[in-house]
Amino acid sequence: MECTVSWTGASGTRSGMGFVAETGSGHVLMMDGAPDAAKPENGGQNLAPRPMETVLAGAGGCTAYDVVLILKRGRHDVRGCTVKLTSERADTDPKVFTKIHLHFTVTGKGIPETAVERAIALSHDKYCSATIMLGKTAEITTSFELKEA
Repeated sequence: MECTVSWTGASGTRSGMGFVAETGSGHVLMMDGAPDAAKPENGGQNLAPRPMETVLAGAGGCTAYDVVLILKRGRHDVRGCTVKLTSERADTDPKVFTKIHLHFTVTGKGIPETAVERAIALSHDKYCSATIMLGKTAEITTSFELKEA
């Protein structure tokens, strides 16, 4: 896996703290910093997600992928899956994630709660590289609700 991240303010006419990531799979992801009124040259323009927001989003995408795939492989009629992630970060640098909570909403027909619990546990304990890696610094908790389609 590879990725190239380039500062979009590298030319003499641009300023700010925007970055573009070009992934090995050929996709582009924009990132930007928050505006800094005290030091505008250190702040972003709020035109894209913050880098740490993309880390959190990546973790959510990774685990949601696992949960859907595990349910589908179990021949469950899964119709939707969303994950709302909430987090806390350390107050001092490096401001790593210290707590992350993932709340899954799974929609389907006739899916047993035990299947959803198992899928989330397998993702959390075995398959999701992102949440397992983030679990080295953050306490990761999960919850879920199951909606009948």
